[in-house]
Amino acid sequence: MKLAITTGEPAGVGPELTAQAVHAACLEWSDVHFTVLGDCVLLAERAAAVQVDWTALQATGRVACWHQALRARSTPGQLDATNSRYVLTLLDRVIDGALRGEFDALVTAPLQKRILLDAGVPFTGHTEYLAQRMGAARVVMMLAGRKTFRVALATTHLPLKEVSAALSIEGLVEILRIIDADLRRYFDIAAPRIAAAGLNPHAGEGGYLGREEIEVIAPALRVARERGIDARGPYPADTIFTPRMLDGTDCVLAMYHDQGLPALKYAAFGKSVNITLGLPVVRTSVDHGTALDLAGTGRADPSSLIEAIRMAIEMARRKRR
Repeated sequence: MKLAITTGEPAGVGPELTAQAVHAACLEWSDVHFTVLGDCVLLAERAAAVQVDWTALQATGRVACWHQALRARSTPGQLDATNSRYVLTLLDRVIDGALRGEFDALVTAPLQKRILLDAGVPFTGHTEYLAQRMGAARVVMMLAGRKTFRVALATTHLPLKEVSAALSIEGLVEILRIIDADLRRYFDIAAPRIAAAGLNPHAGEGGYLGREEIEVIAPALRVARERGIDARGPYPADTIFTPRMLDGTDCVLAMYHDQGLPALKYAAFGKSVNITLGLPVVRTSVDHGTALDLAGTGRADPSSLIEAIRMAIEMARRKRR
């Protein structure tokens, strides 16, 4: 199996976490070949800072570095817009390779959207960029904790005031279809059970606190059920994450980013994985950002990246089957 890893923002924790995670992964899997995309000199420096011998890893023959030179020398914790195009080049190279069938799965270390925007690059996030470059009409962002639960998002990186207008019956039905299909394909769930949250407090209180539940969400769930998808709700977001509601649920569909992810991260932060459903290839990532304050200190925890690698390998193997 061949797995590719992008190292993300060079001033963040991505390069050092990649070194640690690949070292751990090589000990766990003997049949996986890892291709790491980034500046190889930077990788060796950051690996040494966390006591990983990058040269020895490459000497095993199971770890390769696709070198892409930085545009400017990177200092841990100090963003430099000069390297924005470097970050996108890593993504473009790994996407092109995946579409050519060179990799079975992709894992991405975190990047910093703000520095890309400051450099004039119109970028809203990994999820959206991957969808656009891979020609996916719609993708779904899902975070999963191995021992907790899964949360998928109906909308991703939008201002809160734009969420309502972004919801539609057709769109939600397609999102539910993707969740159902990929839970079957990648997680061996024969009949996925999806619980959808409402958008408004108390799921709209019968229309008194908003009509999105009545006019959009409930009709979409009804259409999905007619198409054989076990989609329930809409349920109030303040109770959907309680143990009783989660029992018997394979995935919660939240209507917006900060409705669903705080609950998941409270339960499994540092151990959960960001998964993009609906792509032609397997893609996973970490559940955290670039952690500029920890970059270069050796204190950043590689657990989420290790788990992202583990999840990508498992998903790719199930896809093969």
